[in-house]
Amino acid sequence: MSVKHTSQINFEIGLDENKVPEEISWTAEDGGIINEASKAIMISVWDHKKKDTLRMDLWTKDMPVDEMKQFYHQTLVAMADTFERATDDQKMSATMRDFCAYFAEKLELKE
Repeated sequence: MSVKHTSQINFEIGLDENKVPEEISWTAEDGGIINEASKAIMISVWDHKKKDTLRMDLWTKDMPVDEMKQFYHQTLVAMADTFERATDDQKMSATMRDFCAYFAEKLELKE
């Protein structure tokens, strides 16, 4: 299989004097996104040699806690959906979604 096209997703992080994020923006030109502001990002990269996940979680100082809770909930739901598409394990995906509903209930989030 030969690569026919490459694509880039870029993040720009504006830091304060202590290297704490104040601004986050991202660009994905193929998706029509140019310098779009964000308050938080979570990136997971699979290291197939070490069989380990590399992670980067960043959020700005002014990310509201209620939005962070919602961000986590939506990320968990998306992970359940992705897990099902990737593995076709419907039983575990349903279990993950049950946890997501429990998570939302305990945090009193509106679904």
